[in-house]
Amino acid sequence: MTVIVVANPKGGVGKSTLSTNLAGYFAAQGEWVALADLDRQQSSHSWLDLRPATLPPIESWQVDLDHPAKPPKGLEHAVIDTPAGLHGNRLATIVELADKVIVPLQPSMFDILATKDFLDRLAREKAVRKGAIQVGVVGMRVDARTRSAEQLQRFVEGLDLPVLGYLRDTQNYVQLAAHGLTLWDVAKSRVEKDLDQWRSILEWVDRK
Repeated sequence: MTVIVVANPKGGVGKSTLSTNLAGYFAAQGEWVALADLDRQQSSHSWLDLRPATLPPIESWQVDLDHPAKPPKGLEHAVIDTPAGLHGNRLATIVELADKVIVPLQPSMFDILATKDFLDRLAREKAVRKGAIQVGVVGMRVDARTRSAEQLQRFVEGLDLPVLGYLRDTQNYVQLAAHGLTLWDVAKSRVEKDLDQWRSILEWVDRK
């Protein structure tokens, strides 16, 4: 069983978009997957309520940060969507649950600076240093051919972390989320460009 934590202390960077689509990918592969939502707004769990019963199921996993417990036995994947402002002991608690951490990051200098301390903290975590937990960054709402993408790449390389991929700014995610859907719940022809961008991310996610 693999636990994937999607985290960035800055709000509005795409954590729920990444989390719900990751869960949707695992469900589409026929795997038993659960989605946890630690944000007070419960955006990801509200999205689950919209998800049609005819689609591959995604379970709701309730996580209490003060008394965290491991996911149910037999679960193949768990995705944890975290809130803005996650830090200190609560961050350490969530990292202890994780096998992999994905940090969504927009390639503006303001976002990079706001996330720098968080990435530094992650890099210093004992489990990360020993390779027990893998950490990767996903560029959000970005064109990989732009200077801003190069800026993000240089920044992350300085922390010795991989950039897993870049997801473009598109209404596809907004429109699908409004109906409880993911990229893997609609015709491939409708989201072909987006699926292409996910390939490198999923290769990293699936790697043991």
